[in-house]
Amino acid sequence: MSDHPLDRLFATIAARKCADSQTSYTAKLLAAGVEKCAKKFGEEAVEAVIAATAKDPVALTSESADVLYHLLVLWAAAGITPEDVYAELKAREAQSGLQEKAARGKATFS
Repeated sequence: MSDHPLDRLFATIAARKCADSQTSYTAKLLAAGVEKCAKKFGEEAVEAVIAATAKDPVALTSESADVLYHLLVLWAAAGITPEDVYAELKAREAQSGLQEKAARGKATFS
């Protein structure tokens, strides 16, 4: 396991899959399934956007931590790992973001 804080957090989250959902918030989220985890991630992302547009760096820092936590919970619920995401990021390193988006048919900012 990596010593990166996100890798350690993911390991903790993954270990909570077997925990009691009455005593572990993470276990409760995971037991609720991918849809609930995705909804919670979305809620936290909106809160981060609000903090950013309010130009509140303290709130943005806090909300960013929440976003990362809930993203990792969503990954665990969906059965993917940080290594899966790291591999995808590595595959994209050799191309520009505009090229990558065009290849996936995604709209770019104008």
